[in-house]
Amino acid sequence: MDRIGPLNDEDGRVADDPADTGNAGLDSTVPQTARIWNALLGGDDNFPVDRAVADQILRSMPHLGEFARLSRKYLARSVRYLAGEAGIRQFLDIGTGLPTAENTHQVAQSVAPESRIVYVDNDPMVQTLARKLLTSTVEGETAYLHADLREPEIILERAAGTLDLAEPVAVMLMGVLGHIGDDAEAKSIIDRLLGPLPAGSYLAMYDGSDTSPDVREATRIWNLSANPQYHLRSPQRIAALLSGLEPVEPGVVPVTRWRPDAEAAAAPEIDQYCAVARKR
Repeated sequence: MDRIGPLNDEDGRVADDPADTGNAGLDSTVPQTARIWNALLGGDDNFPVDRAVADQILRSMPHLGEFARLSRKYLARSVRYLAGEAGIRQFLDIGTGLPTAENTHQVAQSVAPESRIVYVDNDPMVQTLARKLLTSTVEGETAYLHADLREPEIILERAAGTLDLAEPVAVMLMGVLGHIGDDAEAKSIIDRLLGPLPAGSYLAMYDGSDTSPDVREATRIWNLSANPQYHLRSPQRIAALLSGLEPVEPGVVPVTRWRPDAEAAAAPEIDQYCAVARKR
């Protein structure tokens, strides 16, 4: 298991500034998905090129920053459900993104302190800042590994250093399957992740839908510059990725309509569709 501690430069200082990252392999000249999303959420872990893309997207779709925040709120609600009502104590969060408010381990361990969480990402900046994620209750555990979504077998093998894969696991794919353009490949990834896990495991996910001209235009702008590119799907195509799993009510819906709290219920339906589904 790769554990990421403080990244020190030659003087022994911890690199807290995104630009002060030593030889971490960061390229500050090419916009990156995790950093653009961080900028849309109002975070500080991004570069001028990322903010430029975010600003351009926001000019075409001014509410996208709010949509990003509402999607993050769905993540928190789904984790509370999984750790609470569903009784899940292990989480595999793939495509973690940059640390922000209400990270998976914070939500899960607030419900069940003994929860264990493995974060997975392949963005060098997420790796650099992963130490922010490696906090835990005494009863639980968190870990980070640098790996690619397209290699499920490697992810599971390395996650087994923290998680007991003979017990149910919640696999979280929040906003990342859109980076896989081919539906068959995306379905294969889900099946290869869930296949070795026991019955009672879950998939929790959301992704952008193609139901709005504004979202399609924002995605076009995103794909002109950002790496990797993002591919929208219809709600029907998103639902098809869940075949073989048992969706939790209310099924595949906009993120603001999945077991909403008062804030989500007051928000409009947005073009991010989500689901939580159980392996039988």
